[in-house]
Amino acid sequence: MQLSRQSYKEFEEYQEKVLQFGGGNFLRGFADWMFHQLNKKAGFNGSVVVVPATNRGVVNVLNEQDGLYTIYLRGLKNGKAESTHEVMNVISRGISAYQNFDAYIKTAEGAEIRYIISNTTEAGIAYDDNDKSTDTPPASFPAKLAVWLYHRYKTFKGDINKGVYVIPCELIENNADNLKKIILQLSAKWGYEEGFVNWLHIACTFNNTLVDRIVPGYPKERINEITSELGYEDKQLVEGEPFHLWVIEGSEQLQKELPFPSIGLNVLYVKDVTPYRTRKVRILNGAHTTLVPVAYLYGIDTVRESVEDPVVGKYLRDAIFEEIIPTLDLPKEELEQFAGEVIDRFRNPYIKHLLMSIALNSWSKFETRVLPSILEYKKRKGSIPQRLAFSLAATIAFYKGKRGGETIALNDDAAAMELLKNAWASSDGSEAGIKEVVRKVLGYEKNWKQDLNKIEGLNDAVTGHLINIEKYGVQKAIEMI
Repeated sequence: MQLSRQSYKEFEEYQEKVLQFGGGNFLRGFADWMFHQLNKKAGFNGSVVVVPATNRGVVNVLNEQDGLYTIYLRGLKNGKAESTHEVMNVISRGISAYQNFDAYIKTAEGAEIRYIISNTTEAGIAYDDNDKSTDTPPASFPAKLAVWLYHRYKTFKGDINKGVYVIPCELIENNADNLKKIILQLSAKWGYEEGFVNWLHIACTFNNTLVDRIVPGYPKERINEITSELGYEDKQLVEGEPFHLWVIEGSEQLQKELPFPSIGLNVLYVKDVTPYRTRKVRILNGAHTTLVPVAYLYGIDTVRESVEDPVVGKYLRDAIFEEIIPTLDLPKEELEQFAGEVIDRFRNPYIKHLLMSIALNSWSKFETRVLPSILEYKKRKGSIPQRLAFSLAATIAFYKGKRGGETIALNDDAAAMELLKNAWASSDGSEAGIKEVVRKVLGYEKNWKQDLNKIEGLNDAVTGHLINIEKYGVQKAIEMI
């Protein structure tokens, strides 16, 4: 038996209030889950119309199940493993803009449509000069949205009360600002009248966001077990972690209309998402990048094993709480709470997160995620943060390409790989030779945007740690910090 309105006796219909670009796992396990909670707990009485971002979307299967799907949330809660599941009754239908453009554009005529959300990947918010207003549909997401907004403007004759909130979830900085900029660029190119542009500015609000939840998606390897447990087949089932965070640059009016915080959801309405983005990049992403080379060379393969190891786990916690958090400007209590949640997420027993899957492009990741903490720590404290310097030394050792007798499958920018290969090849293994390896790496301005050898004490700190790693191995060297 397949999940559908016939098999799900609690099925309800709601007004279509949300237009969603993208029907993938993330939005269904994140934003749609939240709108479902609003229906249950706050009388939102709204449903979501899903428009897949590409012509390979999930429309048919989604409509076969009447928009219904099950979400499993699996992770640690109060230190204990917990798995819960619930049927999501929030999507009204899916529409392919490619297969049924008329139905897609007609949604712009819906008086109750009030919110636009999207997740079209980081590459989705981009200008495509080939897009035309007469395409049915245009190829890019911004162009699809532009023709939709223009149709709405014409339908309601510029009524400012028929504007929409645009709340993109793509993982790029200033996602809404960039999206609006492209729509204005397309409007000028296509010759849309000044009245539409004014309506866009006055009636529509573009809200920058930051989103955070791990949504692995469809659990293919255990779906037979799940189907047996549920008693029905669900081709749209989604798996995710309990943790969720949605930071929205939004007005009091938007919070009044979408009162997520009042029903206990971790949604923050703020004036500026920048400090929260910095917090996530430095603590969560920075912790990943700090951890990978150290834990892998230590002999560990997964994030969870790393955090639970008494030595590596302590190293990571000390790096976060003693060297990363002191460089950030949000309240200490708030930062430490977030860091504690990150550690719990890393310990999720239901997610097998391989260190090597995070190791891709380690050099560019280190530059954006960890180096800012090193530089800010030096600026504020006057010294080099030793655990973060140790991670940099371990990254250099990692790119030697060996873990004992095992070859490491390195995957990075070709120029960075060549630099490390040549640096290690020309080293005789002496302390002077290792110092020269460090000098070449820290001087790689293409990656660092500066010569890190000029940061007082950094070369000495990294060299000292790398010498210990080469001489004693990571297991001994980490204890010497």
